[in-house]
Amino acid sequence: MPFEQYLSVIEDLSRDMPVEVRYRRLLEAIKQTIPCDAIALLKQSGRGLQPVAFLGLRDEIRGRHFDPAHHPRLDAIVNSDQLVRFPADSPLPDPYDGLVNSDDSTVHVHDCMGVAIQVDGRPWGVITMDALCAGQFDAINANDQAMAISLTQAVITAAERINELRRKVRHGDRATAEMNRDSMASSIVGSSNVMTRLFEDIRAVAPTPLSVLIEGETGVGKELIAQQLHLKSDRFNKPLIRLNCAALPESLAEAELFGHTRGAFTGADRARPGRFELADGGTLFLDEIGELPLALQATLLRVLEVGEVQRVGSDETLKVDVRVLAATNRDLRQEVIAGRFREDLFHRLSVFPLHVPALRERGQDILELAEYFLERLQTRLNIHRLLLTPDARTALRLYRWPGNVRELEHVLSRAALRAQQGQRESDVGLVYIDRAALAIADTAAHTESASTTQPVPPHDEVGSLTELTQAFQRRVIDKQLAQHNGNVAAAARALNVDRSNLLRLIKRLGGQTA
Repeated sequence: MPFEQYLSVIEDLSRDMPVEVRYRRLLEAIKQTIPCDAIALLKQSGRGLQPVAFLGLRDEIRGRHFDPAHHPRLDAIVNSDQLVRFPADSPLPDPYDGLVNSDDSTVHVHDCMGVAIQVDGRPWGVITMDALCAGQFDAINANDQAMAISLTQAVITAAERINELRRKVRHGDRATAEMNRDSMASSIVGSSNVMTRLFEDIRAVAPTPLSVLIEGETGVGKELIAQQLHLKSDRFNKPLIRLNCAALPESLAEAELFGHTRGAFTGADRARPGRFELADGGTLFLDEIGELPLALQATLLRVLEVGEVQRVGSDETLKVDVRVLAATNRDLRQEVIAGRFREDLFHRLSVFPLHVPALRERGQDILELAEYFLERLQTRLNIHRLLLTPDARTALRLYRWPGNVRELEHVLSRAALRAQQGQRESDVGLVYIDRAALAIADTAAHTESASTTQPVPPHDEVGSLTELTQAFQRRVIDKQLAQHNGNVAAAARALNVDRSNLLRLIKRLGGQTA
């Protein structure tokens, strides 16, 4: 029993370090007691379970938010007060099938167990442990298991209490509200350096009353950033009112923003408050601010400066307390130079500018986001598990994504439907999305000199060693199956492997058998 490691983790509680680092050290200590190939700590977030630390699983699993209602093993763990172990031949699908890091692609059956974690009598999350060999957990002493789980529960409880105390020291009686607020504000997926810097800027400016201009291409998620800024501010329990300036008819824009009295114009059969009044005490998010008519920009500037609005058709002014967030996919600096946007309004809105990076600049976040969308699609399309083949993962990373995150979501939605319709599910309910199902351009093949439609040759593929190895295995197996008219037994003999192992490998690689 590695008590020293647990003591080291407990000592870490007094240090200010990232949560994931602290919990990874905890998982390393558990792994010393209960040897396993994959271990994960998942925290309850809304209805789902979100990975906060893990070992032996693909990095992009951070994007998966597991809903126990869709994962029967997790559901069994969550609803038990004991350690739950599943037999190797359990018919229940494993939540990590296809997501475990392993050089041995032929292994499919594995041991799995997990336990629910409670803090102060309330559900906190779960720890899951997976082994790639059936029966791997048989030799583990039951007392060691119980001790490891008890110490783990104690460490997590202590960590949560210390975090709550730190919140109370910083924010007094608002600690509980802040915890609820932070759980609501955890919907942005990404761990790349550019997103980490963006999160740091959000944390810095969110609690202030400063206006923020959110800049970025179409589809990068500017509205999500605005939501984060609101939820992490002191106004999080007040209204967040949204207005798309590009969708405003110029004749009605002023009334929409500032309200109007009855009879102020044709069709105004009753008085209505504007968006500023509705957002009083809270936040007003003006999307596509670059589309706002010049004539209205001067009125908006005055409202921002003096905090007063005047309904159309009224001489009365109303005081409002509104924090304004604005977003644009235009370069407002160039718009100012071109005379299409007021310079004084630009400076008033961009007290703290935030640039949301394009998806092509976010590296591994592409796969993390893909896993996030696939997890949601599984529920919507009633598919047990949607998985990306190695060539699909490579294609996602190489593509330039002109439509950014929105395009990624739409591409995966279409690909999931294609994969479901054109591919028979495996015996454990896995549906694989390959490059063909994605139907996106192979960016690596698009060069100035490449006027031919020939695909990129195999030796030019880009990816990790594991991905390239799996791609090679797939080509060899496909060739043998074609030569033997889809006869798996004959192909297995030609490849000098056991038929059952070849079947497992085909399923792991996302292939089909006759």
